[in-house]
This record gives sequence, C-alpha cells and structure tokens, in this order.
Amino acid sequence: MSIKGTAHKFGDHIDTDQIISAKYLITTDAKELGKHCMESADENFVSKAKPGDVLVAGVNFGCGSSREHAPLAIKGVGLSVIIAESFARIFFRNCINIGMPIIEQPQAAKEIKAGDQLEVDLDKGVIKNLTQNKTYQAAPFPEFMQNIINAGGLMNYVKQRLAKTA
Repeated sequence: MSIKGTAHKFGDHIDTDQIISAKYLITTDAKELGKHCMESADENFVSKAKPGDVLVAGVNFGCGSSREHAPLAIKGVGLSVIIAESFARIFFRNCINIGMPIIEQPQAAKEIKAGDQLEVDLDKGVIKNLTQNKTYQAAPFPEFMQNIINAGGLMNYVKQRLAKTA
C-alpha cells in the first residue's frame, strides 16, 4: 500500500495526554476524538491536517497511559501513517490493533521537516521525502501484522478470518 501526504512534525516524548486530552475520553468515536487530536501540543493541528497526511515525531511517541483513544484520535483526523524515531510499546501495539500504520525510522523522523511531501510504501517499508529527494528504508511489518492493518484493525481481521471458516 502506497501513501502520499504532507508531514506534520512533533518532538520527543509526546504522551497520550498530548495526543488526546483526558477530558475528551467520554467517547471512543474516532471522528469525535479526531476533532481534538494533538491540541495540547499544537492547538491548530486539526485545522492544518488533511486526510492522508503523515504525523512525524521523535523518540518515545505515545508514551503515558495505555488508552486506545490516542491512536483512535490520530486515525479520526484521517492521518494515513505515523513515522517516529521510536514508539512507546503499548502505543505501538494499540496502533496495530486499530489498523493505524506506523513506521519506526529514526533518520527519517529526524530529517523530515513540517510541510515536506512524503510517499510511504507500507509493504516495503520505504519512505520517500519528495521535498528533500531522500529515501529511507524501514523494516516492513511481517505479513500477519500487515494483514491486521489492511483489515482496519484486529477486530476486523478476526471477523474476516471467522467469516472465511464459517
């Protein structure tokens, strides 16, 4: 799967409270959560972000609580992928479980600037910075994890698998 979008850049140690403030945890509706995504880190983020865009961050992105609301909010904005130097482990797994593609690639995360135009091939783990004319290689997900992402998350993946065996 190939994705093209504009980069939105954030720093290190962006925690789940910065991604979606606790005061909005009264719903699990991704679209509703998306209306408030990243407002603690950048109050204008939602107005700048467009469906298909890419969130780029530094180290330990998604640290803090284990709530699924954080990746749901990012997905609710319509972002297509998150690229970071590293992810908090529970956030990493929550992204896979809800079908939100993520890529760890430290050099790309450091060098990409806000506004850069990116093209990401999730199947191959290739990130192309079209603005800077640079290409980065990340480890692609194993096939079974890619299948979960392609299905839109773990629950959809399980439902599809059960439907095939029924």
